[in-house]
Amino acid sequence: MGRGLWRKSVPAQVSREGLSSCPGSMALWRAYQRALTAHPWKVQVLTAGSLMGLGDVISQQLVERRGLWEHQTSRTLTMFSLGCGFVGPVVGGWYRVLDRLIPGTTKVDALKKMLLDQGGFAPCFLGCFLPLVGAVNGLSAQDNWAKLQRDYPDALITNYYVGCCPVCCCYLELLPVLEGTSALSLPLSVVSALQ
Repeated sequence: MGRGLWRKSVPAQVSREGLSSCPGSMALWRAYQRALTAHPWKVQVLTAGSLMGLGDVISQQLVERRGLWEHQTSRTLTMFSLGCGFVGPVVGGWYRVLDRLIPGTTKVDALKKMLLDQGGFAPCFLGCFLPLVGAVNGLSAQDNWAKLQRDYPDALITNYYVGCCPVCCCYLELLPVLEGTSALSLPLSVVSALQ
């Protein structure tokens, strides 16, 4: 059941049409699919870490406009590590559980999975992920608790908002929280880009 778990979420026609316009991209996609079939857990964990690391690079370079000289490599490596060590295993394990709880691929099954994921898993996941980020960033237990109480509602609301939009950027919804900005006070340019 776990083999190809993430592969199921990308329809074959979408991957072929989207990647066929770039030479060599289909070969890369096939190599990724072969690796995913041969080593599903390792590839899923590395994919989560890579996406989180890439998300941090995008945040620092495009959102914060730090430039190469001001780029915080340690922050990028921390996000990569969190992706490999926490997000990948937890989310990958959750999707396996979800596939066992709600087998099937119909639209109704997908809706059930989404409701269970967003209603049950997302609040718990954020409640674990945010304190973990705080601990990694060196916050004391008291400061971490205060930050969780302050940021959790915004993070959850933003998670639901981004979840309804066609955004394919891993953990984009957490950027305001990780940067200390209220999710409810995002700049209009960011909000319009999400829509």
